[in-house]
Amino acid sequence: MPEIDTLLSVENLSTHFFTQQGVVRAVQDVSFSVKKSRTFAVVGESGCGKSITALSIMRLVPEPQGKIVAGKINFSGRNLLDLSEKRMRAIRGNRIAMIFQEPMTSLNPVFTVGYQIEEAIRLHQHKSKSDARDLAIQALQHVRISDPKRRIKEYPHQMSGGMRQRVMIAMAISCEPELLIADEPTTALDVTIQAQILDLLDQLQKQSQMSVLLITHNLGIVAERAQDVAVMYASRIAELSDCKSLFDNPLHPYTQGLLKSLPRLGFTGKRLYTIPGIVPEPLRFPAGCKFHPRCPIGCNDKRCQTVEPQLRQISDGLPRRSEAETGRAVACWFAPGYERPDDPK
Repeated sequence: MPEIDTLLSVENLSTHFFTQQGVVRAVQDVSFSVKKSRTFAVVGESGCGKSITALSIMRLVPEPQGKIVAGKINFSGRNLLDLSEKRMRAIRGNRIAMIFQEPMTSLNPVFTVGYQIEEAIRLHQHKSKSDARDLAIQALQHVRISDPKRRIKEYPHQMSGGMRQRVMIAMAISCEPELLIADEPTTALDVTIQAQILDLLDQLQKQSQMSVLLITHNLGIVAERAQDVAVMYASRIAELSDCKSLFDNPLHPYTQGLLKSLPRLGFTGKRLYTIPGIVPEPLRFPAGCKFHPRCPIGCNDKRCQTVEPQLRQISDGLPRRSEAETGRAVACWFAPGYERPDDPK
């Protein structure tokens, strides 16, 4: 079976923020790839670096405090970090689009939603005003907004949260991007609207064959929607896998804790499992493995407390169903198949 082409490859990405209190290492040595026409999920608790990773790919890290200090971001064979801002603007919103976390703050309150969608179309596709209006109406129809000719004249405050999120999706897909980055696309929406938005993204992906980088803290969404997944913790990737293997056989203690905390059918009413402790502050990351203060294994192991494990490719013993599946990688001294410095070669 031929190997699926890689659309986006992130290699050893590190993004830091330079503050008066010190250097905040928001993203450290992050590597993963997104294949064409597939959904890659980045999951983890708040503050682990998911959104900063997405902003780094878009080169929207706020400067001068924030800076991408190392790594490569290869998109269709080109390193985005080598491009000028002018060339990056031609890609941003056109070939790579992003749905931001909060639509109310992402949409400009003083312009109609139609104007904001049309602006992206005219900028990237060089259409006339009338053609841009027609394409904006068509985009609203794609995201199932009723009476788009009327809605296009409305302002964001005149719409519900679900409608504003649909407008954000319409804006993102208006230029038919190859890669769509969805940063918590269902935040603050009720469960019914969440399902509608996710179903809509699935249908749009199938129609246009675009790739999706889905950022979320919801493992239920990951299980249903993604083919590949990276679990982030405290600025680094803790585990990288295809989705089914991750749920069948989680290798990192953090991933195991996340899965144990999920409610299940037949739940008897006992307290759900919770991972002890909290995510460490970026200014005060612990030495060694960043998860060791919360880990049932690492909290008592000297190696975990002093030496940080790197993300390494391993074999979990499960057969690959196809060459399209992501190889497994984990950053844990005690993961099966993980080579330690003192292990015999």
